Amino acid sequence: MGDIRIGTSGWTYPEWRGAFYPRGLARGRELEHLAERVNSLELNSTFYGPRQPKHYRSWAARTPDDFVLAVKGPKTVTHDKRLRDVGDDLTAFFASGVHELGAKLGPVLWQLPPWLPFKPERVTAFLDALPRDVRHAVEVRHPSFADPEFLGLLRERGVAVVLADSAGRFPVLDELTADFAYLRLHGAGELYVSAYGPAELDRWAGEVRELAEDRDVFVYFDNTLSGAAPYNAMALADRVGSASSPMPNRPR
Repeated sequence: MGDIRIGTSGWTYPEWRGAFYPRGLARGRELEHLAERVNSLELNSTFYGPRQPKHYRSWAARTPDDFVLAVKGPKTVTHDKRLRDVGDDLTAFFASGVHELGAKLGPVLWQLPPWLPFKPERVTAFLDALPRDVRHAVEVRHPSFADPEFLGLLRERGVAVVLADSAGRFPVLDELTADFAYLRLHGAGELYVSAYGPAELDRWAGEVRELAEDRDVFVYFDNTLSGAAPYNAMALADRVGSASSPMPNRPR
């Protein structure tokens, strides 16, 4: 069996305060509160701007020893420059402190915008510029990426294509292109909002267990805007047997 890591995309959300985060919990303790209840998180603040080594060291120090932090690559690469001529940007990103996470460093996620189509030469150049000492996963949102050539490029380089559930908004590429699987669950009914019910979580649990038979699996809930993500993450972890510390009175 592979390693199963389940968590949320980010943790700093007003909608979680007074519910998942109890009243009176200091905002500086929110990461610790969540990290006691899941075994992984996706750092998404790194998407919006550069961070410093001290930030990565802090995130590593404030999470349990057996914890994994995936890192979302910067939008300067994926959105602003659209994967073109990003060698210097990639160098700056990885020099900003990513490796300060040490053994807790998980895959790096590259989320492409929905208006960026598949262009083989551009994608090839981008993939070839990625450092090989880190796992990488690519989430696509333009339908043109549903192309065997794109999947072949990923397989040749051991890069995972993200299996994303996005309320029908974006393509679903349920393909294995690496020695690990990366899932992002954005909400079944309404993007970034809808909670997953018991039947839906049962279905995803079956998917995760099957994938984990021969590879590591990373699952991140991005239905954050209603506060459902941490509860869904814990409920899925319960189903697949990778739960961390229990939390009373949480939805099942």
